[in-house]
Amino acid sequence: MTRDKKLIIGNWKMNLNMHEASLYVHQLSGLVQSRRDVEVVLAPTLLTIQSLSLQVDRRQFKLAAQNLYWRDYGAYTGEVSARQLRGIVDYALIGHSERRHIFNETDKDTRSKIQACIRNQIRPVLCIGETASERANGEATDVLHDQLIGGLANVTSDELEEVVIAYEPVWAIGTGDNALPDDVTKAVVAIRSQIKHLYGATAAKNVCILYGGSVKADSAADYLAINGIDGLLIGGASLDAHAFNDIIQKAHDSAAKAKK
Repeated sequence: MTRDKKLIIGNWKMNLNMHEASLYVHQLSGLVQSRRDVEVVLAPTLLTIQSLSLQVDRRQFKLAAQNLYWRDYGAYTGEVSARQLRGIVDYALIGHSERRHIFNETDKDTRSKIQACIRNQIRPVLCIGETASERANGEATDVLHDQLIGGLANVTSDELEEVVIAYEPVWAIGTGDNALPDDVTKAVVAIRSQIKHLYGATAAKNVCILYGGSVKADSAADYLAINGIDGLLIGGASLDAHAFNDIIQKAHDSAAKAKK
């Protein structure tokens, strides 16, 4: 996927059962127009992924796993591997703040999961972002640096082309405390600067960066207009088919505007 194509991912988190998920996809598919300049990805619960993979039109929607285990197989009760998800999902969310802060996942866990994705032809979406206290202490850039280093430690230059970076300030997720465009711009500059240091100028220019954190339909256009932002990772608003469709339409408008 090139940077002239916007990437919109809807993270359903622990919402929608099998019946609700199927009805939602049916409703959303009737609203969303397939666009060559926008890739729409749905991240349902693991329980519903397989059934939805048979329902969705892959030209309209791709699927993402919200989580996975880094071993390909073995005696790991309750886990699902990238190898098992291969062919069902195209993307996987890795290192989401809820995994880091609720389930105490480390950079080592994140690093291993990214490698599992890459070897199983799944595009990892590496989620990074600072907490409110880290922001207040002026540590945001250091946190982004450490999470990038930790997550990408085993990723080669060629493999980086398959990695998506999602900047999600923890203090803005589900709080309604929206990050200002200037805040996001500074974070994007810091991320691309670190990628340049690790992989070179071309990689820094080409890496796909998303923004996520209480994005709604009425704020999506502002975030999509930020230089260096290639799409959005949507939480709560992705559960409302009409709101999510509005966001997708604004991504199309943004992509069309960028081509002019």
